[in-house]
Amino acid sequence: GHRDFIKNMITGTSQADCAVLIVAAGTGEFEAGISKNGQTREHALLAFTLGVRQLIVGVNKMDSTEPPYSESRFEEIKKEVSSYIKKIGYNPAAVVFV
Repeated sequence: GHRDFIKNMITGTSQADCAVLIVAAGTGEFEAGISKNGQTREHALLAFTLGVRQLIVGVNKMDSTEPPYSESRFEEIKKEVSSYIKKIGYNPAAVVFV
């Protein structure tokens, strides 16, 4: 999501039962999102803080991995996102990655 829409994201999330966190798999894109001030981290933390306890992680842009649709890239993303969401309070075993 674009930073201009954070207010709308907060409003919607505060009323949600479940969140779908979309993570870009492209080289550089994922790393930017999961970095210290990245939007992936920010959105996951906001969702948890606003009471959303059910999370689905959608790994997007798998066609732009090297090689395209790389299983190892998917697993790398799953491992890193799981590590972060565990720190903020989610149970990674209960989170579905697609």
